[in-house]
Amino acid sequence: MKKELLFRCLGGALGGIVISYFIEIGVSIAIGDGNFYPCVPGLAERYGSEITAVIIQTLLSVLLGMGFAGASYIWDRDDWSLLKQTGTYFAVVTILMMTISYVCEWMEHSVKGFVSYFAIFLAIFVAVWIIRYSFWKLRIAKIKGKILENKQK
Repeated sequence: MKKELLFRCLGGALGGIVISYFIEIGVSIAIGDGNFYPCVPGLAERYGSEITAVIIQTLLSVLLGMGFAGASYIWDRDDWSLLKQTGTYFAVVTILMMTISYVCEWMEHSVKGFVSYFAIFLAIFVAVWIIRYSFWKLRIAKIKGKILENKQK
């Protein structure tokens, strides 16, 4: 289990960096001057240089990815209901995502900015949840079909 957790977290760390990169592409598009910004300009100002800001953002992105990956163990809890798993996972990843997004200045530092960012996060969470739920429902139906088929033989 510890080895699997380590591999899951390492994969999550890489995923966090990739997600951070896509966020920065989005930020660069939103700024709209044709340049690529490896971090939000305000973050570079806060930390005194772009490289320091990028290092901090990268480390926080690694933490974010590892947090999502580690939290995925919640889905392995067979003794919990789907509602409890979903609620717990959502709470953990929301706190993690919103905190790191705020520190990295991926959201505007205002109530409107926070609510807008949360709404986008919630929409993505719900969409991914529905896709994964549908995938597993289909997979379970196929397994049940094969079991019934084997019983009839």
